[in-house]
Amino acid sequence: MTRGLLLLACAFVAAPATAWPTATHAAPIRIVAAENVYGDVAAQIGGEDVTVAGIISTPAQDPHQFEATAAAARALADADIVIENGVDYDPWVDRLLAGAPASQREVIVVADLLHRKPGANPHLWYDPKCMPMLAAKIADALTARHPAREEFYRLRLKAFYDSYKAITNKIEAMRAKYAGTPVTATEPIFGDMADAIGLDMRNLRFQLAVMNDTEPGAHDLAAMHDDLKRRKVKLLLYNSQVSDVLTERLRAIAQAAEVRVVGVSETLPPGKTYQQWIATELDAVDAAIAGSGT
Repeated sequence: MTRGLLLLACAFVAAPATAWPTATHAAPIRIVAAENVYGDVAAQIGGEDVTVAGIISTPAQDPHQFEATAAAARALADADIVIENGVDYDPWVDRLLAGAPASQREVIVVADLLHRKPGANPHLWYDPKCMPMLAAKIADALTARHPAREEFYRLRLKAFYDSYKAITNKIEAMRAKYAGTPVTATEPIFGDMADAIGLDMRNLRFQLAVMNDTEPGAHDLAAMHDDLKRRKVKLLLYNSQVSDVLTERLRAIAQAAEVRVVGVSETLPPGKTYQQWIATELDAVDAAIAGSGT
């Protein structure tokens, strides 16, 4: 793990009881996040000072197939701060904002924080550097609007960093155990996290084809089948929000070959914070790889 990430991310513990500074402004800051995972982080930083809406918010929905609604347009038009993923994951946000210009609105593009360009893996929340950087950006944006509340936002930012340390600790522990372990996936959703753990992710061209709704090449499909049937990989990751014939066939091949299978998702499940969600998925991957040799 880089020194920068170690300094940014600190640990997954319940934040201690804190005497938060009392709010002094009347109207809450309206934050709209294209994806609810970013909205969760905004709520953790803004607390009582913000109202947060996440437009893509159900795990039953495929975010790549999302079609903007009138309700989404109204929410974005009324927002003080908008958070979007970028890198062509949610292009409908910019189209809707262009139809409702507002000089005081701030738009945070998460991909820009990571210097990602179109064509990069768009599932940015699986990059361990992403959320600490976003949390800091949100704290800065809120402070700019209400300078008198800076202490409040900095305290909540610290609590977020503290709660994130368990994630970085888990990644380091898994890297120590599993660096170089061959795995594969139906789509590159977990790709940045797999890189952080040091996993050897195979069949990348196949994954990109599936993500982009194009037919995988015959050679790439054969390589995927071979990896699963001959147990060249320890784990198959699949998108739990997508149900199609190809994904189900690959899962069946993996299960028949006794290759462990773990579903990962693109949308924050209800009732969980971002930290709890990622910790759960890391635990599932850890257990699957650990059990793959039994």
